[in-house]
Amino acid sequence: MDYGAQLNNVPLGSQVRVWLPVPPSNEQQTVEELESVLPAEGKTAIEPTYGNKILYFETKGPSSGRLEFTTSYLVQRREVRGLVDGRDKIKLSEKQRNLFLSANRKVPLAGKQVSLLLDGVKFSIDPLTIARTLYDRVDEHVRYDKSEPGYGNGDVLWVCDSRFGNCTDFHSLFISLARAKGLPARFEIGFPLPTQRGEGTISGYHCWAVFHSTKWGWVPVDISEADKHPQLKEYYFGNLTANRVTFTTGRDIELVPKQDGEPLNFFVYPHVEVDGKTWPKENVEFSFSYADIKRKSSP
Repeated sequence: MDYGAQLNNVPLGSQVRVWLPVPPSNEQQTVEELESVLPAEGKTAIEPTYGNKILYFETKGPSSGRLEFTTSYLVQRREVRGLVDGRDKIKLSEKQRNLFLSANRKVPLAGKQVSLLLDGVKFSIDPLTIARTLYDRVDEHVRYDKSEPGYGNGDVLWVCDSRFGNCTDFHSLFISLARAKGLPARFEIGFPLPTQRGEGTISGYHCWAVFHSTKWGWVPVDISEADKHPQLKEYYFGNLTANRVTFTTGRDIELVPKQDGEPLNFFVYPHVEVDGKTWPKENVEFSFSYADIKRKSSP
């Protein structure tokens, strides 16, 4: 996978700071970092709240007004089967439990809209059954639709009212309701890959949610995909297809070194600041692509 961008109209001599998310190796994927082509020396760091890895560089605006950078990764993905016996049941520390039960700026745990979604719903005491009830409730309430503006911010109160959105909106609402019912839940984001093999460009991000139960550990849900593909609704409760690459976890991200602007709503695209101000997206051309490679056969 190649991940990069070009910055345009950068003022000559301005201070340019760039933060890039780095995909991790975990139970879903194995990542080997390949070549990075940057206009200045890059440094890596781990942000302390969620453990996301960050590649950072800073430089001066060139006379051309353009800055390009790209990073490349070799990724081996695996399907996630969250409800299969024999999985490692990851236990949460008290700090992790508190983190994944807490509100974010756009993910409240209370409010009139959130309360109305839970009003009259009968809940089991079993965490898995609670999560399934919320999974169905979100799918009933929200339709996948990007034809009108406003979607994509993961703003729970907005999506409660609008009743449409993209993956960010679906999963922010699920996380909000899960935390309100005492289920630790986290936000994961990365990039989708097509099911067919080959190579090509990637137009944008994809995200999903993961909730925790003592019996099963972390269990994924992909409600926006279930809404788009109703025949796979049972599958997407507890499972994730292998055709995706995870980049980061969490919301309200404080970067390392710290950005001048506010915490990031989520972190999947490069964050750029020029002279202390967030660089507008219309002056950034993203470039994300993939190429499947054949495994070498064993001797």
